[in-house]
Amino acid sequence: MILIGVGNCIHSFAGIQLRLACDEQMRELRKAYGPDYEQPTAVPMLTEGYNLPAGHVIHIVGPIVSGPLTAGHERALAACYKNVLNLCAENALKTVAFCCISTGVFRFPADRAAEIAVQTVTQWLDGNADAMERVVFCVHGDANRQRYEALLK
Repeated sequence: MILIGVGNCIHSFAGIQLRLACDEQMRELRKAYGPDYEQPTAVPMLTEGYNLPAGHVIHIVGPIVSGPLTAGHERALAACYKNVLNLCAENALKTVAFCCISTGVFRFPADRAAEIAVQTVTQWLDGNADAMERVVFCVHGDANRQRYEALLK
């Protein structure tokens, strides 16, 4: 079986330009912070969307759960959603679609991740009503769809 994550799908459909843009941003960051620099959890990067129907792609590293879920994992996941929304507002991006950050190979429990996603986005929108026109939770499968629908009622 081959597992393909959302990030790989986005990069595949966006075209080589997206991989080159990410590589260029990482080269610049490594010049500034050293050759071993890795993008930290919850720090978003913005690129163009290239061959995608979206004008931009926001890249973010979510928390990796290797062992029991901790409050630190939960805070980091909430920071992912908040920081992406802040980046959208800073760049006058009025629409964003979120995947289920960290719930795949990063092993964040899907139920708790959905709760954090909906709560964080709802709170952010309450404080920034005019900043966004549309926020979409783009989920995979009926179980995730039902999970988010129940939370958004």
